Amino acid sequence: MSEHYYSNRPAVGHDRNTIEATLRGHRLKFVTDAGVFSKGGVDYGSKVLIEHMDIKPDANILDVGCGYGPIGLTAAKLAPDGQVTMIDVNERAVRLAQENAALNGVSNAEALQSDLFAGVAGRRFNTILTNPPIRAGKETVHRIFTESFAHLQDGGSLWVVIQKKQGAPSAKAKLESVFGRVEEVGKDKGYRIFKAVKA
Repeated sequence: MSEHYYSNRPAVGHDRNTIEATLRGHRLKFVTDAGVFSKGGVDYGSKVLIEHMDIKPDANILDVGCGYGPIGLTAAKLAPDGQVTMIDVNERAVRLAQENAALNGVSNAEALQSDLFAGVAGRRFNTILTNPPIRAGKETVHRIFTESFAHLQDGGSLWVVIQKKQGAPSAKAKLESVFGRVEEVGKDKGYRIFKAVKA
């Protein structure tokens, strides 16, 4: 079976690299590696989500499928009085996210290896962010939506980035069936940003 960035233990050899990106006015460094999503640079979809996400200074945030941490660590910078939990099934990505939190002086973020939401069972958040693993299949992506609802506090919001050609219309329909209220808050080069609020 070919290996994907959503494997829990990538067997591919290491190819560590350091990249830099300015995200929401913060200059951040990220150590990346083979076997993780978008190792050559912060992917465009994540950048679009980062530009549009509305983060309160004291937010309690969950980043689902965090990779090496660009979304979650930017959120942590935007929420100096809040807390960010980053989860990913890929243990290599989780170690990188932990390393990158330290590299960027981010003390209000943690990274946990978790198969979907297993590692945060029973916890509630007021903001959930995800650039979902499209290649893992529609069933996995839709599970992220339904389980996000269960892990949000009342009034909390789920922010999703997804490409139109990779199923944005069906993703929006699924979000509407789970949340009721879904707003398209941004679009850029085929990417759509959806905000779903738990009423």
